[in-house]
Amino acid sequence: MQQDAGKPLLLAVEEQNQVGVRVSDKGEALFFAVKDGAELNRVKLPLPAGVVVSSIGQDQPGSPLVALGLSNGQVLLFKHSYKVTYPDNQRVITPQVSFPYGEAPVALNANGHALEHVAVSVNDDTLLLAGSSGNELHVQELASVENMLTGETTLEQNSIQLPQMVEPIKAIFADPRQQWLYVLNGRSQVDVFSLTGKSLNGRYKLLEDGDSDVTASGLLLGGISLMVGDSKGGIAQWFMARDPDGEPRLKRIRDFQLGDAAIVQISPEERRKGFIALDASGKLGVFHSTAGRTLLTEQVTDGAGLMALSPRANRVVVEEGNQLLPFRLHNPHPEVSWSALWGKVWYESYDEPKHVWQSTAANTDFEPKLSLAPLTFGTLKAAFYAMLLAAPLAIAAAIYTAYFMAPAMRRKVKPVIELMEALPTVILGFFAGLFLAPYVEGHLPGIFSLLLLTPIGILLAGFIWSRLPESIRLRVPDGWEAAILIPVVGFTAWFALGMSPLLENWFFGGDMRMWISNDLGITYDQRNALIVGLAMGFAVIPNIFSIAEDAVFSVPRSLTYGSLALGATPWQTMTRVVLLTASPGIFSALMIGLGRAVGETMIVLMATGNTPVMEVNIFEGMRTLAANVAVEMPESEVGGTHYRVLFLASLVLLTFTFVMNTLAELIRQRLRKKYASL
Repeated sequence: MQQDAGKPLLLAVEEQNQVGVRVSDKGEALFFAVKDGAELNRVKLPLPAGVVVSSIGQDQPGSPLVALGLSNGQVLLFKHSYKVTYPDNQRVITPQVSFPYGEAPVALNANGHALEHVAVSVNDDTLLLAGSSGNELHVQELASVENMLTGETTLEQNSIQLPQMVEPIKAIFADPRQQWLYVLNGRSQVDVFSLTGKSLNGRYKLLEDGDSDVTASGLLLGGISLMVGDSKGGIAQWFMARDPDGEPRLKRIRDFQLGDAAIVQISPEERRKGFIALDASGKLGVFHSTAGRTLLTEQVTDGAGLMALSPRANRVVVEEGNQLLPFRLHNPHPEVSWSALWGKVWYESYDEPKHVWQSTAANTDFEPKLSLAPLTFGTLKAAFYAMLLAAPLAIAAAIYTAYFMAPAMRRKVKPVIELMEALPTVILGFFAGLFLAPYVEGHLPGIFSLLLLTPIGILLAGFIWSRLPESIRLRVPDGWEAAILIPVVGFTAWFALGMSPLLENWFFGGDMRMWISNDLGITYDQRNALIVGLAMGFAVIPNIFSIAEDAVFSVPRSLTYGSLALGATPWQTMTRVVLLTASPGIFSALMIGLGRAVGETMIVLMATGNTPVMEVNIFEGMRTLAANVAVEMPESEVGGTHYRVLFLASLVLLTFTFVMNTLAELIRQRLRKKYASL
């Protein structure tokens, strides 16, 4: 770098890491080659005669708009851009300087005092300028107005009156939405002004340690988080969040530590929620806010300097002692950490730490939320409700079919139930999502009545059957009694569903769903865990039934006959001999059914709202690991963080089923060994 280049105020690097720009206090924009620091072009900025640059400010990360605070109280706005051409198939980058608001500076301080600090923010057609002189704060709002007749665009300037400061101002930042203005003042204090209400939101102490000072500050990508560096090497992240009373307040979210020397500069990434920091000893630190990670700390210079981070965050340029030092940075997946994947994270604009999965959004300053906790919870929730329905029905049916049912009837029933397994799960999911979910919503009292009355009706039918005269009971062949339950179950279902409208009018004001939502305060989604339990439970029943039935049927008849010969009743024989002997197979059936429920994709994909929430509520949906992989894998960037986390979700699912099956096999072997002597 040339000796006459002046004191550097700003360094920036373009997309391809080939050309950089250096803005100095002499009012010059010097473009240079990043590789060797060779000068490419020097642009003299149009400063008024006798006026020098007193401060500099930038729009949000990723924006090329720069504001120069001048010694006469004015602000000069310009943009640095880079035109890429390919003559003779060779890439040529031509740096340019443009003045989107004209080459004439904008008056900010009417008193003509030098602007010691300046901030700029552009939102649609509104330009916000803020500057300070000592403890005087000046804020101007400039709106672009187009003349409908001539097409000429002019700026309408409007002064925003805010309470003045008592302490000297250190730095000023305006968020991109032009809602908040952060004014750092004194040793470690920040005043937050509401630009919409033109009032002071609050005065906050940034450092509890009375011996520390704020030495550096900056906004993260998106302008929501304020990063504050202190004189002891600490960096804190702050952003606005609502208190329990609903009022927005500036809160300290997380802390980082670079070293013991004072932080002199904080530079945010332009595409992620990461940042780099440089301290007075020349140590560079690489951090990521959401993951709470300190990725790298390394000594790069002998003292404090000025640095720039490239748009792709893969190149760092440091100027120290008129010497340009370029560094390569390899930091591909900083968003991933144990806490980001499994712990509660306090995301920007959230009121408290939460488990959240939200991998993509429409805006470029999005903060990825990659918590696997709600997906794992949803997987277990879906499996639990499915097994709650399937396990009792399948095991009870298997025991009755194998032990009590007549062989001729068994030969008809078992193939029919096993044939259920051939139904494609996509058909079950389609049926559950398009028919079952709205039907259950409209017949909630009938569905719950059916679940309660069916076992009562079966027990009542059994009791009545046992009290009938033997002349009637003996007309039914032994082992065919279950056929009598078919009309009982059918009548119970008809009665329960037929009474549903009456029950709804009598007890729930004509709408049970509204009663659940309004009177009980319970959220009701049409596609919820109840629907998943019914549909996926139906799909899991054949697996459990087939294996458990084979296990019970395979118990040697000699054990059964021996028990009966010793005077035991059939029920005692079944509970104390048959079930114990068949317990390894029954347990295996349950574990295989659970594994099937955990890994199910299509039913939970089509029968739930696919909302990654952590609620036990049976009337709310969920998102499972398998469904999430199926939904998001096609839209993920190959090799990106999202893509890799989806593979990690698949690995978690595989590990879960592997551990379950391993434990099931160990328990099965122990049960088999324990009851082998029967």
